[in-house]
Amino acid sequence: LFPYTTLFRSEIQINDDGNGDGERSSIAKFNDPTDLSYCNTSLYGELTFMAPKHTFSDLTDTEEADIVSYLAAKGIVNGYDENTFAPGGTITREEFLKLLVRMFGIEAAESGNGFADVKSGAWYERDVNAAYAAGIVRGMSDTEFGIGRPVTIGEAAEMICRAMEHSGVTEEYTFSELVTLGIVSGQRDGGESATRGESAAMLYKAKLCTDEYMAEKKREEEKMQNYGKELINAAGVKEIGNNNPVYTQRFGADPYAMEYNGRVYLYMTGDSLMYDENNEIKDNDYSNVNTVSVISSSDLVNWTDHGQIDIGGRSNPDGAAEWATNSWAPAAAHKTIDGKEKFFLYFADNGSGIGVLESDSPTGPFRDPIGGALIEPGVTPGTDGVVWYFDPAVLIDDDGQAYLYFGGGLPTKEDGAVEADHPKTVRVIKLGDDMVSTAGEAVTIDAPAVFEDSGIHKYNGRYYYSYCTNFEGSHEDGKYPYGAIAYMTSDSPMGPFEYEGTILSNMADFFGIGGNNHHAIFEFKDKWYITYHAQTAGKYLGIDKGYRSTHINEISYDSDGAILPVKADFKGVEPAGTLDPYEKVNAATIAWLSGISTRPNESDGSMQLTAVDGGDWAAVGNAAFGEGASSFKVNAAAANGGRIELRLDSPDGELIGTADITGTDGTYKEFSCKVENVSGTHNLFLVFEGDGSDLFDIASWQFEK
Repeated sequence: LFPYTTLFRSEIQINDDGNGDGERSSIAKFNDPTDLSYCNTSLYGELTFMAPKHTFSDLTDTEEADIVSYLAAKGIVNGYDENTFAPGGTITREEFLKLLVRMFGIEAAESGNGFADVKSGAWYERDVNAAYAAGIVRGMSDTEFGIGRPVTIGEAAEMICRAMEHSGVTEEYTFSELVTLGIVSGQRDGGESATRGESAAMLYKAKLCTDEYMAEKKREEEKMQNYGKELINAAGVKEIGNNNPVYTQRFGADPYAMEYNGRVYLYMTGDSLMYDENNEIKDNDYSNVNTVSVISSSDLVNWTDHGQIDIGGRSNPDGAAEWATNSWAPAAAHKTIDGKEKFFLYFADNGSGIGVLESDSPTGPFRDPIGGALIEPGVTPGTDGVVWYFDPAVLIDDDGQAYLYFGGGLPTKEDGAVEADHPKTVRVIKLGDDMVSTAGEAVTIDAPAVFEDSGIHKYNGRYYYSYCTNFEGSHEDGKYPYGAIAYMTSDSPMGPFEYEGTILSNMADFFGIGGNNHHAIFEFKDKWYITYHAQTAGKYLGIDKGYRSTHINEISYDSDGAILPVKADFKGVEPAGTLDPYEKVNAATIAWLSGISTRPNESDGSMQLTAVDGGDWAAVGNAAFGEGASSFKVNAAAANGGRIELRLDSPDGELIGTADITGTDGTYKEFSCKVENVSGTHNLFLVFEGDGSDLFDIASWQFEK
């Protein structure tokens, strides 16, 4: 906005909807292959942005004159006539106030001001009223504003400070601070009369300063809201060799597992730290959850971070579901429809409905196929009596028919107590062939002591419905546990289901910290597993406030099909395979870490290692080197540079190679090194060394034989 000519380097992206289906089918980019267009304009020519100007004959070539010309063209200041501004002339208090009201957009006020010298109907009356109502002006006395008197530099500065505060600036600026900010000239005394030119310049600079302050304030607020997406430094909760929690760079709750193409994908509620007005971490109330986190693994040890799916469009400008505010407790499934594999993500918009998104990939991007809730109170048949419309689970049966399970909460009885023993608040409903519609009415599942957290799986021809029990009432004199994962079985996916027992007791029994229980049961490589959340990372960080992390343990059945009780622990599961280091490995594939975090790569959106400081490390488990590797290559972008030490089995284990990473001006380049003395299967540690912080980012790595 500043009235100076500026030269810009131009980069253009063209999005093509080739088949007219409303989806982007291709992208053409016209950018800068030379990386020198900012100083050599021959590639594009020159693009000049100039502020509108009004030329007065009595303005000299100064910054103040440029500002006056700009503001005059915008209609904020006026000259004495078309050619004369008189920048050195004095400006009255009411004239200055009119400029201030225009510049800061102070809303009009019809109420009086109490000043006897402010005449009714005068050209300045509405401006004085507006500024007076906003607390920006004071009179020369209780009854006199000072109409016609020249405004002093000090008076102008005082009004500017109050206008900035009225606009949202929380700093209490003084005259000297305005001088420091360059708004007021340090060569002028506060008692001197302000000129017309410098008044315009002061107001313009004050408004720029205010806008910059508010923009930075908004960025800081957004940063605070997204703090949970940053490094939480909970690496110590997961010792080397243990496989729980599954990842520690972020929180992740309400896990749901989907197997596809030899990998397990975990979809998790995007827990993020919340702060009070004193910038202290407060209890997690889940109100800011509008994303779902995704990780995947082929061996249940090394987990690739795929980042987050933006869902709740009402609270997230990038959210795919514009109608939704939150995205709690996801469930996922995939199905071949019209010869094409499609992926479906179901989620709860807090407790007010169940939504669905679809994609051509298990990691997205996801789109909203119906533009509203799939399950909606008062609309979906058979849902009367459901208290909370959330916690979905999905089953696609052997015949291709899909079923959605959802609901929870405790209804209130006539005597005011809650119905804790048989709430009858969970439902199952058939899905349409398209997976984004329902068929028929929802059917009630009478799950004893149910609270939330529907789960469903099929084992040896029987259907297992599982759920979290509530914390209220007698539970029929102790027949059902509190806050545990219980299960029921049936010969039909729609029930009726018969109660069988408990799978997993509350997390307080295992980790010394409880809270709600949430799970999913899945099969992978001929074994069965349960994934669940616990506040282990939060406890490690000293935060007992409801922030959860995902875990996995194996489950087993007896000869009658009963699920044997599971013991949750940090050890976790045995590896379900090895990692092939000769295939290109996404650097955000991690078994254990120390210090680093992950973030999206700007080039393609895939996740990369970031926040790399000297002494940090990332590790993968069970890397199968076979007869041996000869070299290592890595794609990295470096601001400062450093080195990657390749070590076996521990952060200070045997050194098999060192890759030097030099500065790259933020662009990705390939670096390599020779490798010696490695064969067989090992845990591999990438240890980062260098001076300072933020040494480099890493997109991928790979060994060569």
